Amino acid sequence: MDEISPTQAWHWLLARHRRQPPPFALTRTVSGEWHGPAPLSQEAISLLECLAPLVETTKRLALAQLGQSLDGRIATQSGHSHYINGPQSLVHLHRLRALVDAVVIGVGTASADNPQLSVRHVEGESPVRVILDPRGRAPQQLGILQNGPTTTLHMIGDNVSLDTHAAGHVTRQRLALDSQGHFQPQAVLDALAAHGLKRVLIEGGGVTVSRFIQAGVIHHLHLLVAPLLIGSGRPGLTLPPIETLHAALRPPVRCFACGDDTLFDVTLLASG
Repeated sequence: MDEISPTQAWHWLLARHRRQPPPFALTRTVSGEWHGPAPLSQEAISLLECLAPLVETTKRLALAQLGQSLDGRIATQSGHSHYINGPQSLVHLHRLRALVDAVVIGVGTASADNPQLSVRHVEGESPVRVILDPRGRAPQQLGILQNGPTTTLHMIGDNVSLDTHAAGHVTRQRLALDSQGHFQPQAVLDALAAHGLKRVLIEGGGVTVSRFIQAGVIHHLHLLVAPLLIGSGRPGLTLPPIETLHAALRPPVRCFACGDDTLFDVTLLASG
């Protein structure tokens, strides 16, 4: 090969994720330089720098991702959000899906966007799809509740009564609610781990991602920022107010170009 491309680097990452022999040898020096059977393109190096830390860990891993504007909006006031981020950010999202066991969304996002939550823009397997639905209000016509073959885990409150039967690819999981009628994020991750789903992507929406970050259970937040200003609209992260900037979170951050967007890889917890 003349040069290792991003596609070849992705195949190497997938093999490492699956704990299979990689298609070619890659090593990294103490100084951080990547070496392989051919020179690496800058795009391949950037992809490895971004995703190799997620692939290499063998411990439980909780990721979150949000796509937003420069002014922190994930949708207009009317809820329109297609498409804030560009096509390369969509490819990045599908790569994250391919590197996890389960992808999680709240029922509000499921109802508003009716997403497929599958891997389509890159090579890789689709993860288990999880809807957090504490009051059992997800419309039954949602695609992920109607269409297989990928498994869907429909997580509902322990006191919810549903009068409809789940489709064959759907498993219903009952989970206790807290005093505010929400699932505790750690309890959600523990329940998924009990199903063998130890690598989890919290994909949205902003309220769900914010709750998981506030609970202190997210290892990495991938924040994809598009070069546009929306003005009024739905905010991305909404965390409890602080009195002074001394109380602000100041996590380590790495930046990567993602087409016209900028990817901020925010480390919130060490993933081992």
